Amino acid sequence: FAVEKRKQISIRGIVGVENVAEIKKGFNRHLHFTLVKDRNIATPRDYYFALAHTVRDHLVGRWIRTQQYYYEVDPKRVYYLSLEFYMGRTLQNTMINLGLQNACDEAIYQLGLDMEDLEEMEEDAGLGNGGLGRLAACFLDSMATLGLAAYGYGIRYEYGIFNQKIRDGWQVEEADDWLRHGNPWEKARPEYMLPVHFYGRVEESQEGSRWVDTQVVLAMPYDTPIPGFMNNTVNTMRLWSAKAPNDFNLRDFNVGDYIEAVLDRNLAENISRVLYPNDNFFEGKELRLKQEYFVVAATLQDIIRRFKTTKKGAGARTSFQGFPEKVAIQLNDTHPAMAIPELMRIFVDIEKLDWDTAWDLTKRTFAYTNHTVLPEALERWPVELLETLLPRHLQIIYRINQSHLDVPSLFPEDMDRLRRMSLIEEDGGKRVNMAHLCILGSHAVNGVAQIHSDIIKTSVFRDFSELEPDKFQNKTNGITPRRWLLLCNPGLAELIAAVIGEDYVKDLSQLKKLMLLVDNEAFIRDVSKVKQDNKEKFAQYLEKEYRVEINPASMFDVHVKRIHEYKRQLLNCLHIITMYNRIKKNPTAPFVPRTIIIGGKAAPGYHMAKMIIKLITAVGDVVNNDPVVGSKLKVIYLENYRVSLAEKVIPATDLSEQISTAGTEASGTGNMKFMLNGALTIGTMDGANVEMAEEAGEENLFIFGMRVEDVAALDLKGYDAMVYYKRNPELRCVMDLITSGYFNPKNPDLFKDVTDMLFKYDRFKVFADFDDYVKAQEKVSKLYQEWTKMVIKNIAASGKFSSDRTISDYAREVWGVEPTDLKIPPPSEPREAIDETAARALNKM
Repeated sequence: FAVEKRKQISIRGIVGVENVAEIKKGFNRHLHFTLVKDRNIATPRDYYFALAHTVRDHLVGRWIRTQQYYYEVDPKRVYYLSLEFYMGRTLQNTMINLGLQNACDEAIYQLGLDMEDLEEMEEDAGLGNGGLGRLAACFLDSMATLGLAAYGYGIRYEYGIFNQKIRDGWQVEEADDWLRHGNPWEKARPEYMLPVHFYGRVEESQEGSRWVDTQVVLAMPYDTPIPGFMNNTVNTMRLWSAKAPNDFNLRDFNVGDYIEAVLDRNLAENISRVLYPNDNFFEGKELRLKQEYFVVAATLQDIIRRFKTTKKGAGARTSFQGFPEKVAIQLNDTHPAMAIPELMRIFVDIEKLDWDTAWDLTKRTFAYTNHTVLPEALERWPVELLETLLPRHLQIIYRINQSHLDVPSLFPEDMDRLRRMSLIEEDGGKRVNMAHLCILGSHAVNGVAQIHSDIIKTSVFRDFSELEPDKFQNKTNGITPRRWLLLCNPGLAELIAAVIGEDYVKDLSQLKKLMLLVDNEAFIRDVSKVKQDNKEKFAQYLEKEYRVEINPASMFDVHVKRIHEYKRQLLNCLHIITMYNRIKKNPTAPFVPRTIIIGGKAAPGYHMAKMIIKLITAVGDVVNNDPVVGSKLKVIYLENYRVSLAEKVIPATDLSEQISTAGTEASGTGNMKFMLNGALTIGTMDGANVEMAEEAGEENLFIFGMRVEDVAALDLKGYDAMVYYKRNPELRCVMDLITSGYFNPKNPDLFKDVTDMLFKYDRFKVFADFDDYVKAQEKVSKLYQEWTKMVIKNIAASGKFSSDRTISDYAREVWGVEPTDLKIPPPSEPREAIDETAARALNKM
């Protein structure tokens, strides 16, 4: 690095001689400690751990300072409850947020090591399925960056989302043993271990209800620091791990079966063993309900302990009136819904508050985010299961429901509406509707994109919305620009900083300034070069991993997300076969070369999703090995799509596929990541695509297909796939190829389930949008050589989709807290600096 570079303040941190020396000193100290002086036997993983511990040293002091500051100021605390946190890797993100990236790069270079090799040693923390868990991770980053006293609470799954292998075109699942080498970013906190109760019975007395004869499982917390960007704030994500108490089932010892009793401890510890690998699908298993209650029971005990030990909560032993002024709890979908009856149980049974006071405090504390309108995703727990596992909570749910339905003004003549609004559904066995519980027990309910919020108000939860219209809000999702630009696309991040300054990293709306450069030839050339560099790097990765020769000058057309019928990977596949047919029919016709990249995991029990993967890989095998096609068209199925792989593919993408049936994708956040990184979107008017088109101008996206009202009209009329099949010769040709066994000659009927679904019971109407999709793709090909101006317009318009904006909206409109740009004094300053900063903050409150 040049001396000038060392002096320069960069969005990736300062490079100074003293910084580099400090990093090297810490690295060698940790390596020495690990390897007892013998560096010759060090492995790349040893080097990774040495660097991780060095960076963590810089975190710990700030982490302690942040907690001291929160104790002094006693702000309102925000608790984000989620069964999923899809964090990915931590090292590089931490270096960037602490301003250490450049210093670490230089130190590692001087030590003769390769930073990228070390980063590749880190396991992804895959404690989530897809969008919901990744959103939670982005939100934690933004809450710390905005200076909010916020905590993420979830489960420390021993096994995260499965590792996907593609073998002979089929998905095969392998366990994700992400903790096998240890996790340098977490700190076990056994001193805060808490009991969680299951089963038992309810005993009534004059003093009230008591839940007795329960089975106890211990919740052990593991804390992970969450640093804000360059503000010295380090918040906490606390994940619970299940432990059996020493006496668990040891009563069996008295009859001589000691071995069996000890083995039975697994039954308790299985609670935090594995993440359920379902996305947008409800699986009503007892273990899943145990997980959901386990996390909320431990978390609420922790929240109340913290509330009682803060300065202003000292009187809470006798009064909880100030609880909602000091505590905001956000439910990330219905998975943590049992927090509502659990808080009522604590208030009424343990703290002895009267019912009405407890219910008022509970409603003012909770807020609920809905993430889906798909009926199969909405949680409905059987009453029998709740009665066995959580008998006291079922009583509380019944009483909440009774109080709700007994209001005289609540539609006394409309019994059908009362039935629809009940917490208890009677059809096909009694079930508790968890979404209804969340709505009743919260003071705010939000969707995650404007179109989605409108749908839940006018359709899914219309009865509730009409009763309490002010309760329903919209909070369009966002992504953190630290990970999804600075970390994954440093070339573009530095280019933007060079032309509009560095402040955009914490205020992404400043990207609008790029509109002034949309006709600047030098800037257009620079943006194009950054994209081409990213493509060449990713092409090398693909060639190494998949042994398919990739043309870096081809259009990189990317469709990566969970595999689900509503996301319509099948529509993309039909278009691939259409392009293949066109090339075969006229090999000399002009054709814009394309590399089609599709990736994503299918839930292990989702047969149709697995068949879709097999069809795509079978089509890819034919296309990639056809000499007539050559380099014009390649199809790659990305194996084991995850956060760290998204960081590689997104910056290299030209065309982003967001093609769900209108009205089915709540928001999407992959669409935002692609937009920020200079990919153009081909998509339906669904989820956040609608707002992306509003921000950038519909003419700067490739919008196609039915709108929500068109889908509704088609449902009324009745969707007949054969009409579209007969009407469109290209579609007919594509389907005939699949049904004939062209892509799997050894087993011609292999894809019969897929074709039967498309013809007979396609809920997501693939054929209805096929013609319009193909035409939009033709427009894409025509504009490909000259679309960098559209790219710049999209990047300039992506500011709205920062998770900083989303969290600011939640903070002000739901949680009742104010973001701050206050910088907590670093550990190098004396302890008195904390008191002075706290005093300034208190004066502002």
